[in-house]
Formats: sequence, structure tokens, C-alpha cells
Amino acid sequence: MIEHEATIAPGSLPPSWLAIATRRDVVRRATTYMLIVGTILVSINHVPALIKGDVTGFRVFQILLTYCVPYAVTTFASTQAIRGERAKRAARALP
Repeated sequence: MIEHEATIAPGSLPPSWLAIATRRDVVRRATTYMLIVGTILVSINHVPALIKGDVTGFRVFQILLTYCVPYAVTTFASTQAIRGERAKRAARALP
């Protein structure tokens, strides 16, 4: 069962994309992937420059973006999957 599913009253409007994207389980999943994948990508792309001491404002910006991408992708994928599952359930519930 999807977290918070029981709190949705029958006949009420489904939660918005943003409401799903900010659910605790979605945020937790996206944060976990952000830390793991982001760290791997930073290690691949920026460690040599960091070791040399080439730390500029632009490089810090690139590193932050490197962490943002897996967070955004995971949030989008999780939200779309939840919405898709809800749509399937709603279609099965129709007479």
C-alpha cells in the first residue's frame, strides 16, 4: 500500500504532482539516491580538480548541480510511478 493512501477520502480529488513529490517517502528516496549517485558523479568528474586545489565558484556550482540531477530524476520518476499506479487503480474501480 502506498504511504498516505488510506488518508484519501473516496471521491476526493487526487493529490497534485507537487503534493506527491513532497511526500516523506518520495523525499527520502530522492535524497538517498542524490547522496549516492551524486557522490559517485562528483568523484568521477571533479575529484582530480579538487585534489589540485582548483576550487572556483563555478566548480562549486557544478558540484551542486551534480547532486541536484539525481534528486530531480528520482523525484520525477517516483511521482510519475505513483500517479500511474493510482490511475490504474482508478480505471479498475470503474464499473
